[in-house]
Amino acid sequence: MSGDVRDGERIPRRPAPEFEEAGSFAEAITRDGFFGTALDDKNQYGPVAMMVLLLIVAAITGTVIRLLG
Repeated sequence: MSGDVRDGERIPRRPAPEFEEAGSFAEAITRDGFFGTALDDKNQYGPVAMMVLLLIVAAITGTVIRLLG
């Protein structure tokens, strides 16, 4: 699939990353790490970990803005 361009697409597809299923979110974090799950999509909980990361970054940003304002 790497480098293939299908009809109607302009951007070649990249190969799928390594992926191993996990039984739960806690198991995914324990086995692959938080950043491995969120940023590298090593299991099916990547989008969930990315939302948690977004919440953490938003909370830190909000706190900094509140303290400086």
